Amino acid sequence: MTTTESSLWEALRAVVVGEVAADAATLATHSTDASNYRHIPLAVVRPRSADDVLAALRVCAERGVAVLPRGAATSIGGQATNEAVILDFTCHLNRVVRIDPASRTARVEPGVVLDALRAEAARYGLTFGPDPSTHSRCTLGGMIGNNACGSHSVAWGKTVDNVRSLEIALHDGTRLEVGRTSPAELERLCARTDAVGELYRALRSLRDRYLADIRTGFPVLPRRVSGYNLEFLLPENGFDVAKALVGSEGTCAVVLSATVDLVAAPAARALAVLGFPDCVAAAEAVPALLDLPAITVEGIDVRLVDALDARRPGRRAELPGGTAWLYLETGGGTPAEAENAARQVVDRAPELGASARLVVEPADQRALWRIREEGAGLATRLADGSEAWSGWEDAAVPPEQLGSYLREFETLLDEHGRTGVVYGHFGDGCLHVRIDFPFTASEAREQYRVFLTEAAELVVAHGGSLSGEHGDGQARGELLPLMFSTRMMEAFRDFKAAFDPEGRMNPSRLVDPAPLDADLRVVVAPPTLPTRAELALHADSGDLAAASRRCVGVGECLSSSGGVMCPSYRATRQEQHSTRGRARLLFEMLAGQVVTRGWRSPEVREALDLCLGCKGCKTDCPVGVDMATYKAEFLSRFYRRRLRPAAHYAMGALPRWLSIGSAAPRLANALTRSRLSGALKRVGGIAREREIPELADTTFRQWFATRQRQVADGTPVVLWPDTFTNHFDPKPGRDAVAVLESLGYSVHLPETGACCGLTWYSTGQLGTARRVLRRSLDVLHPWLQQGVPVIGLEPSCTALLRADAAELLPDDDRVPLLADSVRSFAEQVGRVPELPVISRERRVLTQVHCHQHADLGFDADHALLARVVEDIDVVDGGCCGLAGNFGFERGHYDVSVACAEQQLLPAVRAAQHGTAVNADGFSCRTQIRQLSDSEPVHLATLTARALGVSGT
Repeated sequence: MTTTESSLWEALRAVVVGEVAADAATLATHSTDASNYRHIPLAVVRPRSADDVLAALRVCAERGVAVLPRGAATSIGGQATNEAVILDFTCHLNRVVRIDPASRTARVEPGVVLDALRAEAARYGLTFGPDPSTHSRCTLGGMIGNNACGSHSVAWGKTVDNVRSLEIALHDGTRLEVGRTSPAELERLCARTDAVGELYRALRSLRDRYLADIRTGFPVLPRRVSGYNLEFLLPENGFDVAKALVGSEGTCAVVLSATVDLVAAPAARALAVLGFPDCVAAAEAVPALLDLPAITVEGIDVRLVDALDARRPGRRAELPGGTAWLYLETGGGTPAEAENAARQVVDRAPELGASARLVVEPADQRALWRIREEGAGLATRLADGSEAWSGWEDAAVPPEQLGSYLREFETLLDEHGRTGVVYGHFGDGCLHVRIDFPFTASEAREQYRVFLTEAAELVVAHGGSLSGEHGDGQARGELLPLMFSTRMMEAFRDFKAAFDPEGRMNPSRLVDPAPLDADLRVVVAPPTLPTRAELALHADSGDLAAASRRCVGVGECLSSSGGVMCPSYRATRQEQHSTRGRARLLFEMLAGQVVTRGWRSPEVREALDLCLGCKGCKTDCPVGVDMATYKAEFLSRFYRRRLRPAAHYAMGALPRWLSIGSAAPRLANALTRSRLSGALKRVGGIAREREIPELADTTFRQWFATRQRQVADGTPVVLWPDTFTNHFDPKPGRDAVAVLESLGYSVHLPETGACCGLTWYSTGQLGTARRVLRRSLDVLHPWLQQGVPVIGLEPSCTALLRADAAELLPDDDRVPLLADSVRSFAEQVGRVPELPVISRERRVLTQVHCHQHADLGFDADHALLARVVEDIDVVDGGCCGLAGNFGFERGHYDVSVACAEQQLLPAVRAAQHGTAVNADGFSCRTQIRQLSDSEPVHLATLTARALGVSGT
């Protein structure tokens, strides 16, 4: 940090109550948005109040420093990254101040997440109309900055159509409220002698000078987002300064709060899905559908479906025939009304040559909408594994021109040798696309510039807008003169100057823009470290640089509910503890410009320290970022030839210690319950708040060796005696044996010493993990050659055997055999056509283990549960927070508990009396036991109860 930067930081700290950060980790995590661009900020301010914002603005004005107001940073044009002081509103200024159901309005702070506003509004039967696919994490301030739209814009318009007034601050700290202005009020404001009067006089002069240009200078289409909204300064539009500022991308003022309109939310919805031969055919059908009572007309391409299907199979089967589809959602006061409206769409399908499916079940609708909402992430990896990028992301044309534009755009792609996956808001003529620009090639910048220029000329020729949703930013600002006249460009400059005469608000965007081919993050920050990983990283051909680029910043990991990822971010709300933040730190570590100590970087170690290794991101991230694997890779490098934390020696080598302890389990338990327990925890790096689980008096292996075998000549299966079942909790193992034998299987255990190596793998002790896994493969190989199933009871160990083993031992030809042989308990038992159930548990609450969610899937377990219990309630995502060694490690307890409090513990406490709590992971059961009054059970135990068998 230079002396000037240090002085700025100190000046901000002196006046801001909230956080001011300029450390390497914060600068790295805020260096980019969801675009291709990268700028290292000067500092990051997290204001706690409007007064904090004003104080920070005054410091920046005094020092001539640029300012960038920022929400969730999901912007794709590059408008949320700049060499400026970033005002991050997501941490504190994130409230719904009030909702007025009578006027159907809400007052919100800029950092409030859209879904939080919608949840509050839903109490009154209302919602906020614009709903971009990032609705679970995008902020209202960011939506106002970008003039966001979303899937329902055909019904409720863009953000600008739903903003009543804004409370803003100018760069010098002047604070004012703006909105519609009557002629009399305008005269009064212009007569003022302060900064507010100067602003209004400048805006009135601009309107008068460019009146004719403004009235004729904008293309007529639903999705014109490019440029400033000068049309709202016209007399016939009420000289509405608030609407004129919507879409200004933080280049004019800072939004302190906003009053927005709400709309009545349909009580019920239905979905009609139409299938077409290709995207052009779908686009050409759009004009014939716009007279129907639909509130969305969205398009997707088969390549999006295939990308999701590869990770979560079954989506393609839910769609009607075709390789491109239109979603038309309808609403009504009752399900019947919504369904009848959707049938009108389905009835139109034959005359359009389309197949059709009517979807009325809410769960089925959500599953289909997930394909569309994850498009920005799914489209970043093409079928051949190559990378695709934003840049020409959301151009829009009049809907009647969409088919013609798309056909010519596909020709343009072919001429440039590029491939792109198209999807988007077909009803408004707005297309999203990710393109395989060759950013790692020497000619990257030139090819990028030529393509974007020709694409801009094409969309303008069709009467369209360079941006139809995501704004201009750095990606399209330079191209605006192709769309607007010289006079209009002059008007844009005057508009910015009226608010920001010194040009300090998010500079080089829209007006006097930075070159569109400058600051491309892959170009300006290439890796300086060797990027070949120790692990296989099959998804990225072993290249950690490609893995770090996998995150494109769409920010699904910032969602506050649903899914599993990212539990530590939900607990801390700090960017470096999100999947996105960690991926950016790895990217910057490889580049070596901001994070400078390579594999010994403390910033990366600190961020990954709170990664639970839950693997939620592997499935929930639309791009398939696998941070648990990257963490194992990093820890292996960071601690090479260095002393490791005590927890790595204690819990990383847990199977070894338990083998010793099992020789005298009562003595071991007495020690962990004695006054020596505190010292033992300190030596082992264990949190003092944690109880050390007791060892079983008799291990599962010991019980199995002395029991009387029930089936000797049945179909053989191998039951995997994982460390946790064997030493801590043998009952699921015993019950699994009882169930399997009652179904006619001959159960075998592998020889002593078999272990998957999970605890060494998760702590980055990869060499030991490989040796342990090889030894287990030696033991299992005869069974694998015969095709005997290997049944796992502990989801984390089962997942390692099925998936992570290939990362550790990619060249061992026994690993594919292992992956094919490994089955969960439910997958094996579910194969039996008829289960001899004699009684059913009445009600069960189920916690799905994170590794099962990521690598194994829950379908087989849900199906088996449905056969052995009457009523199933599945916890809505989240992580138990213990996550193996994570929740036991010193310094992690508070985060571990906070993770459990997100979904699991509230669900356990709210469960009706008599509800059985099912958790197959030993970590999950331990967390529930230690933090609640419930005694959780494994699926094997529930099944044994239902079949009337017991492993006692």
